Amino acid sequence: MAQSKIDCRSPVGLDCCNCCLDLAHRSGLQRGSSGENNNPGSPTVSNFRQLQEKLIFENLNTDKLNSIMRQDSLEPVLRDPCYLINEGICNRNIDQTMLSILLFFHSASGASVVAIDNKIEQAMDLVKNHLMYAVREEVEILKEQIRELVEKNSQLERENTLLKTLASPEQLEKFQSRLSPEEPVPESPQAPEAPGGSAV
Repeated sequence: MAQSKIDCRSPVGLDCCNCCLDLAHRSGLQRGSSGENNNPGSPTVSNFRQLQEKLIFENLNTDKLNSIMRQDSLEPVLRDPCYLINEGICNRNIDQTMLSILLFFHSASGASVVAIDNKIEQAMDLVKNHLMYAVREEVEILKEQIRELVEKNSQLERENTLLKTLASPEQLEKFQSRLSPEEPVPESPQAPEAPGGSAV
């Protein structure tokens, strides 16, 4: 039997929901005597506890959250991975995908009497949208890093060209002579050992 709402600490009913509590309990039983989880793909009690702590102590707008959970449709949450952040419901420290899934299954929309296949399909779409958003976000970060590297490389090339222009032929020759002996780096430490030792 589910706990009363007074005892429920999580705004999305994580520790009031029979299915979540049962899943956490079963995942705990799946741990072997060595303390390792025999089924790495299943959530563990610690995963639930960590999420609970974040939902409780992080900056979470419970009024907006409860309002969303009473809606008949969670289409904005399912389609927009940034919806919860943009609406000021939670911050980036909370797993958006997990919270969206919990909202879906604990809301009026998720609790409605519809085919289980439809629920699974909607949940898969939700995860897919979140994954695609994460990939696009990572691509944008990489593109920015590449742009910075290209700019840095161009700057170094300009500086190198300027130095070559300002340097005299004697300075360039002296500079090249200093670089040449350093090319065979692995052999340089062995050079002093040959004259004093018995090495052949």
